Amino acid sequence: MIGPRRFLPSIASLRALEALDRLGSASAVADELALTQSAVSRQLQTLEKQLGTTLIIREKKRMMLTGEAQKYAADLRQALGQIAQASLQVQTRATGGQLTLGILPTFGMRWLVPRLPDFAQRHPDITLNMSTRLVPFNFAEQSLDAAIHFGDSGWPGTHRLRLKTEQVIPVCAPSVLKTGPLHHACDIASLPLLHIETRPRAWAQWLESHGVMDAHSLGGTMYDQFSTITQAALHGLGVALLPDYLVEQDIAAGRLVVAHGGPLRSLGAYYLVWPINKDRDPALRAFRDWLEGQAEDEDTLPR
Repeated sequence: MIGPRRFLPSIASLRALEALDRLGSASAVADELALTQSAVSRQLQTLEKQLGTTLIIREKKRMMLTGEAQKYAADLRQALGQIAQASLQVQTRATGGQLTLGILPTFGMRWLVPRLPDFAQRHPDITLNMSTRLVPFNFAEQSLDAAIHFGDSGWPGTHRLRLKTEQVIPVCAPSVLKTGPLHHACDIASLPLLHIETRPRAWAQWLESHGVMDAHSLGGTMYDQFSTITQAALHGLGVALLPDYLVEQDIAAGRLVVAHGGPLRSLGAYYLVWPINKDRDPALRAFRDWLEGQAEDEDTLPR
């Protein structure tokens, strides 16, 4: 329970008394608190009047604390420190906190995680947790604040921020192309094709964009994650249509080669998605604002 008003002097008066005890002179107190000496004297007089007791011994131009006032000042020093610490904590909580993010594992590992040290340096007070999610879900049924999602399909009840438009390249191990890169896109259909579950029409779209219009029933093997399909391509099991950010290192090292043509912008992009009711969450807002600086220039926020 908080005591009566008369026992709760102003912070300004309490700071003046604490500073006088610590610094020993009114001029030093005035310098520290950016006040005039007369203003310091008035603060101390107000405090004495409110408490109904003498705190200051005044001798000519000197001011000294009584014995009781010195004990009081020591208690004030601790209390003022606690107030300052509590104020700092509430300010930190207003901009900090904890954020739980659903991620696509490969994109998270290759694109997001390498950028996170910068976020951690800028926002050391925010704890970021990550959990794998491969398909859209109901935020109301999950303990997640946001998610990284691929595709242009709508996600009811959410806003989104575009992070990166995906560009895909047909790649395979050098052993698959015994005579070098293919001259015609249609020749790829004669090779073993590797498919990813989250992009069931990727090969058909790629072939159609290269003028192969009857690419509807394409055979091949199916994989559920980019990590496994990439390994399949590296071991010569066929040709995979993979994002450029995922295979650029393997191409540079000669472990994979481009089967035909250059990058093709796919029909989807990666987005940060969050429920509308979390728009004002401080930690999410900080993460979102930071990601906006990492995203492609053409994006706007929110959608």
